[in-house]
Amino acid sequence: MNINDVIHLRRAIYPSQFEEGEIKNSLIECLLENANTAPSHKLTQPWFFKVFKGNSKDKLANEMVKSFQKFSPNINFIELKKKKIIEKCLQSNCIICVFMKEDSNNTVPKWEEISATAMAVQNMWLMCTKLNIGSYWSSPKIIDSIHEFTNLNKGEKCLGIFYMGNYDKEINTRTPRPIEDKVIWLD
Repeated sequence: MNINDVIHLRRAIYPSQFEEGEIKNSLIECLLENANTAPSHKLTQPWFFKVFKGNSKDKLANEMVKSFQKFSPNINFIELKKKKIIEKCLQSNCIICVFMKEDSNNTVPKWEEISATAMAVQNMWLMCTKLNIGSYWSSPKIIDSIHEFTNLNKGEKCLGIFYMGNYDKEINTRTPRPIEDKVIWLD
């Protein structure tokens, strides 16, 4: 698969679509190495990751449920959401929490640090596509309280949860709006 194909086939593959089987740690390390090659202004490289596999996924799910319960007043909705959170974690072979460390010297605008971290995730996502690993980047409201159980320091922020699992099915193509509608050429 060439790079053009990989870019065009990159999709959100949700945990409910994942197949059984382990993602080898060596592949996860490869994904993280690719994430680490993302560009960043002044080489701040603001991204960092926490990888959850095995029992740590269960702990993450339980902590996410606790966080969600704190912020939701609707008891009926809580039970449904709890079930979905736990299912997503169980269906995933690996979960990577995506974090960003703000530039403490304020030499780089925050939006550039967020963008650099997003590019790191895109690098992982593209490699997942190439390796037939389904992946999905989620940014639920609870990521604002994730620092409570991921031991974040001042200036560190969670930007999302990247769920991964095996996926060896054909990926549906999509047709974006025409690029001509989004570009103005100037001479």
